[in-house]
Amino acid sequence: MREIVHVQGGQCGNQIGAKFWEVICDEHGIEPTGFYHGESDLQLERVNVYFNEASAGRYVPRAILMDLEPGTMDSVRSGPYGQIFRPDNFVFGQTGAGNNWAKG
Repeated sequence: MREIVHVQGGQCGNQIGAKFWEVICDEHGIEPTGFYHGESDLQLERVNVYFNEASAGRYVPRAILMDLEPGTMDSVRSGPYGQIFRPDNFVFGQTGAGNNWAKG
């Protein structure tokens, strides 16, 4: 069986990635809390391609979220599925590139 590690980088990557996880969670019947409340056993088929099953049956995305500044990470964390991610999977710096591609 294959397992995928999803890597999200930068503001755009993290915003697209946040929406991606909303769709994947919906397809597999995973609530924003990480628990399965789907309607069919088929939803759990291959769920471990994108998720690790943690304690108490909670599903956690296999993802790394990174950016040069914490602002985008804060918006992902405060979003509808922000609590589904492990806190140590957020990797960010303290100063951004200020929209200067030469810096970032």
